[in-house]
Amino acid sequence: MYKKLLLTMMLAIALVACGQESGQDTTTQRTDEDPESAAVDKNEATEKETTEEKAPTKENADTLKNDALSELQVHYIDAGQADATLFRYKDQDNSYTILYDTGDWRRNKVVNYMADQDISYIDLIIVSHPDADHIGQLAEIVNTYETGEVWLSGNESSSQTFQHAMEAILSSGADFHEPRTGEEFEIGPMDIDVLYPSSISGKSNEESVSLKFTYGNTKFLFTGDAGKSDELQMLSSGIDIQADILQLGHHGSNTSSDPTFIKAVNPAVAIYSAGANNSYGHPHSEVISLIQNSGIDLYGTDVHGTIIVKTDGEDYDILTNKDGTISPKSTGSTNSSREKDEAKSETTETENKAANGSCVNINEASFEEVQEIIHIGPERAQDLIDLRPYDSVDDLDKIKGIGPARIADINSQGLACTGG
Repeated sequence: MYKKLLLTMMLAIALVACGQESGQDTTTQRTDEDPESAAVDKNEATEKETTEEKAPTKENADTLKNDALSELQVHYIDAGQADATLFRYKDQDNSYTILYDTGDWRRNKVVNYMADQDISYIDLIIVSHPDADHIGQLAEIVNTYETGEVWLSGNESSSQTFQHAMEAILSSGADFHEPRTGEEFEIGPMDIDVLYPSSISGKSNEESVSLKFTYGNTKFLFTGDAGKSDELQMLSSGIDIQADILQLGHHGSNTSSDPTFIKAVNPAVAIYSAGANNSYGHPHSEVISLIQNSGIDLYGTDVHGTIIVKTDGEDYDILTNKDGTISPKSTGSTNSSREKDEAKSETTETENKAANGSCVNINEASFEEVQEIIHIGPERAQDLIDLRPYDSVDDLDKIKGIGPARIADINSQGLACTGG
């Protein structure tokens, strides 16, 4: 049965106002209104009293909805240095599939994984932000599976990956929505609360679509690549952000996972998605230490492969494709003087590379050569060349999608230079 998703607030209000109902809608916005309140005759006081005694309260309704939930499976797919999480569950005769992020454009791990899951229809795809390691396989997925709705932050990218994804959405006939802070939705027995962003300004990472999924009494939290200041804005919004299972922001980078935010979420389990031996150093050692010192169980796709959480809404089990132990990397340090010495050493090393002609000169290197620099893929390589010349490596922030955190990564890599 084709399931048309009802998503936008304006349409939801219009439908309620007209008293219409659709048996095919799988996603609706939540409301606390008592549907029986207008059905009682004012002149039948006794009947009204009896009806009110029997009318379900919101708490009772939630209890009824949580009774005898089928198993929810949440697959944190081993997508390499990328993100993709698949939700599968049923409600009586209805099956539901939700995908949060779609993996990296250079690989097909997500597409291949989904092909093994007997999926025929995707109710909702959420892409946290337009970076190619999150939106990468969206076009192929939408072209392969009938999709009810796609959510994006509203921030755009000049990359071909993003453009192809948008073309695929438009040609698929799927509905489209840009969720904002405070919106609430239901997809069958799954509740979704939008934590972030409240608005957008072109900061793609920072303004990642951040959501809390509630299934029975089990809660999952996702923040994409949102940074620490964004996490604190979620905290100050007044929305309950507590969750049992937290996906660590930005692949476990130290640009995310503010200690105050982690304390407020108070998860029992934290999971990150990162590629094995990735060049970014994800997850960063200080984040691993923070999570482990907080008594939170930690899992990562680089160590454990695909991670599957199974829950009936009350209890949950965690299955991993591989066995492994996560330990902080020895390169991390909280000593500020040591950090300064390391930074000075890295600068000297870069200067030496420039003098020896062994670094990648961002003012002269070829299209292929500049892609050796961290965060510079084919899309940004052309932008890098078009925006020449550069006085310093820090000037790479002129490229869309390269902000302070990525400049720091580029400097840490020590490969880029300006030729002296």
